[in-house]
Amino acid sequence: MHAARRIFASFPETIQVVSQIGRPDDGTDTGGFGNTEYFVDLKPKDQWRPVFHEDKDALIAAMNREILMLPGASWNFSQPIEDNVGETVTGTKGQLALKIYGYDLAMLEQKGEEVIAIMKTIPGITDVKLYRDIGQPNLNFTIDRQQAARFGVNVVDIQDAIETAVGGKAVSQVLPPGSPERYDVVVRYQEQYRKDKKAIANIRLVSPSGERVSLAQLTKIDVRDGAYDIYREGNSRYLSVTFNVRGRDLNSSVEQAMSEMNQKVKFPPGYRYEWSGEYESAKRASARLAVIVPLTVLIIFIILYTMFRSAKWALLILGVVSMAPIGGLLALYLTGTHFSVSSGIGFLALFGVSVQTGVIMLEYINQLRAKGHSVVEAAVEGAVLRLRPIMMTSLVATFGLVPAALSHAIGSDSQRPFAIVIVGGLVAALLMGIILLPTLYVWIARDGDVLPQPEGSLEHEV
Repeated sequence: MHAARRIFASFPETIQVVSQIGRPDDGTDTGGFGNTEYFVDLKPKDQWRPVFHEDKDALIAAMNREILMLPGASWNFSQPIEDNVGETVTGTKGQLALKIYGYDLAMLEQKGEEVIAIMKTIPGITDVKLYRDIGQPNLNFTIDRQQAARFGVNVVDIQDAIETAVGGKAVSQVLPPGSPERYDVVVRYQEQYRKDKKAIANIRLVSPSGERVSLAQLTKIDVRDGAYDIYREGNSRYLSVTFNVRGRDLNSSVEQAMSEMNQKVKFPPGYRYEWSGEYESAKRASARLAVIVPLTVLIIFIILYTMFRSAKWALLILGVVSMAPIGGLLALYLTGTHFSVSSGIGFLALFGVSVQTGVIMLEYINQLRAKGHSVVEAAVEGAVLRLRPIMMTSLVATFGLVPAALSHAIGSDSQRPFAIVIVGGLVAALLMGIILLPTLYVWIARDGDVLPQPEGSLEHEV
């Protein structure tokens, strides 16, 4: 523990290191009594060394390389709140978890080792760790019934002797005066007579003939690996493989792992596995977005159709709006930001602003045509005169979200993808609304188009 604290504290980016051994008594932590957590308090990112360039993942990778030199421990890096949320979602310590269900602990561990060998070869997957059930040495007693019959000792007496000498047995109770509490009086051997295998094997029983017989004469004693912890969920034993994803998007990393596991790992009948954690949450959110996005587009189409009384104009605006996400996707690519639920919600918000831009442009062009202008004249003049209001609408939202798009402070991991999508998308929507929409308008416009009633002279409107 002290060695680990010294390694973390050796980084100049660290302010202090606080360690916690075991788990809290309230039972809210999924870790066992052998669990140790380290809280590494970091300086502001602008005070980090240039080698990390304010990149937390690079700092974590450097710490991980140093800490792996300590043998006998598995390490996982997380944020305090993220760690608590992950424990609540997966029941384990990790951003993501693969749970293997079955009944044989040895088989579960074997399959877990196969999964780990695959996980470590997949780019982006880090901190792979197997929550082992096996690893606790057990002292097993196998009663030799022939020897017990030879000495006339009952099997029950042998079991009682082991229970009483090693584990302790309640022989009475203490009732404090005036209190409803009860305390067992437990009897067992002193430590020096039960501290190891040799001492326990020398425990004596008295046979009916008065002969003192040791446990070594009545039982076969051996040490075997047993279960340290047995995790259960849904009335089934399971073993979990936890891991994190860094430097790559979540979905592609997990889907590659799933593909390779299906090809290389064969599970016996009665065994199964499930993915848990952020991937499961992301899939649920994606399923919701798969319903919300088409519904949003349908509602926008209905509103546009009601406004222009023409399906052609409504589809024209939606066609231009469908191009706006190109700017958001390009912004995600240039900034190295992976697609997430936050960025998906940003695309929904981008649709609304892009529709507003299209409505402003199309309505003005139609008004010019209703006043007697030709299609080409109306499209050109509309693009020129509507540039200022469209640009003002787009730039207000863009400049308002630029600080969030550039932020790397606490909490920015969720707001930054949202802002990046809108900023990049609005820049593209501005170009689409000024250039693409008038061009498409000239291409599809016909003499019999539905046009609004003239609202007066528009030549001097800006």
